[in-house]
Amino acid sequence: MSTNDSQRARLAELVGELAVVRGKVTLASGLESDFYVDMRRATLHHEAAPLVGHVMLDMLEEAGLGADEVDAVGGLTMGADPVATAMLHAAASRGLDLDAFVVRKAVKSHGMRRRVEGPDVAGRSVVVLEDTSTTGGSPLEAVAALREAGANVLAVAVIVDRDTGARERIEAAGLPYYAALGLTDLDLA
Repeated sequence: MSTNDSQRARLAELVGELAVVRGKVTLASGLESDFYVDMRRATLHHEAAPLVGHVMLDMLEEAGLGADEVDAVGGLTMGADPVATAMLHAAASRGLDLDAFVVRKAVKSHGMRRRVEGPDVAGRSVVVLEDTSTTGGSPLEAVAALREAGANVLAVAVIVDRDTGARERIEAAGLPYYAALGLTDLDLA
């Protein structure tokens, strides 16, 4: 078992313990589900957050999207924010340069009036993140905003894939889709 395997297994365990809420719920997509994965309970947890950063970095590296290929990570606020921050810190701990960014849901009406906050993404290669995805709508909204800001979007990466169409929709839009954990990892399938 590699370090990544043990980190991924521990992350799955923590997500299952901290973030999975069973019971009828309406998701942001409007779909109904028998469970909810409240990822902020994991992405903002003292043990799970660092694991998120390392597991996501390792997953992208294994997919050929290491620190030499990716300049920055982030996505639509708020689900992507702690994921991007965890990856930024994990990369720094490895001596790697990786920036993070935040995509607002709408342009600010004051200040710099930017939709993409953080270091400028124009001309840079980025990966769009999400904590969990159902239909792929939030990542695709971030992709559109990033392309408008001049970024080269390489892929979409999520911690948990609910297996409800996000992968298919994102791949149909021409982007690779990576998920660190699936429903089987969380004993939900």
